[in-house]
Amino acid sequence: MHTEHQQRNFSFELFPPKTEKGLENLKLNVAELNTKQPAYFSVTYGAGGSTRQRTFDTVEWLMDEQITTAPHLSCIGANRDEILQILEHYKSIGIRRLVALRGDLPSGTGLGELGDLNHANQLVELIQETYPRFFHIEVAAYPEFHPQASSPEQDLIYFKRKVEAGADSAITQYFYNADAYFRFLDNCQQLQIDIPIVPGIMPITNFTQLARFSDACGTEIPRWLRKRLEGFGDDLEAIRSYGTETVIRLCERLLEGGAPGLHFYTMNQAKPTLAIWQALSL
Repeated sequence: MHTEHQQRNFSFELFPPKTEKGLENLKLNVAELNTKQPAYFSVTYGAGGSTRQRTFDTVEWLMDEQITTAPHLSCIGANRDEILQILEHYKSIGIRRLVALRGDLPSGTGLGELGDLNHANQLVELIQETYPRFFHIEVAAYPEFHPQASSPEQDLIYFKRKVEAGADSAITQYFYNADAYFRFLDNCQQLQIDIPIVPGIMPITNFTQLARFSDACGTEIPRWLRKRLEGFGDDLEAIRSYGTETVIRLCERLLEGGAPGLHFYTMNQAKPTLAIWQALSL
């Protein structure tokens, strides 16, 4: 287990905005979040052409602002040369940290059209081969198991492969059940996996959106929480306040249990994350 004295890592995730207005909004929210001096901001990655360009633009803007940035890079549907070009570009603008993912299949892609790299461990290997130990590599972990994994055992084996390929630390999919996280850590320990595994935290602001999201990515909203949130109907204020309270308790429990930090899925909004942050007096 990671001991208390280890430096805890707090980080924020952003997604590249689609519009000018979204970009203005992002800049204001980043300015607010950045007052908390996070270890880094990560930026999600769209596989398609235009979304991919938006990722690059957002990453470059953050770097111009002298903000430590960890771009997401997903490999499915991409070929080695493409990935190597992106890595070269990131290295040239001063990026030292990456989030290496398999990524989702672009819609409409048949399995025959996958690129050269179909698994995150292959991507981690390629990064380490090309730039040995240059980038700090984050990978994804799934305490409630990847929705496409054939079994929890298989999922842990995939995770171990990413670690053996050279991952430095991991960020989890968000969850609301602290036990799932601690059990996952126990499983990792049994497999001699000893990289820091930072919990991903999703503030609760909009129940309908959260439910849709969670079904898609295999996150369980515990029944007591789901029923409670459903019970508030359209009362957004009540949903937000109960949701914030719930997530604060979750974070307290995770940090008390020795979690090596927290990674907030901000959805490009500073307020929900900062409400949790202040309550934890980080």
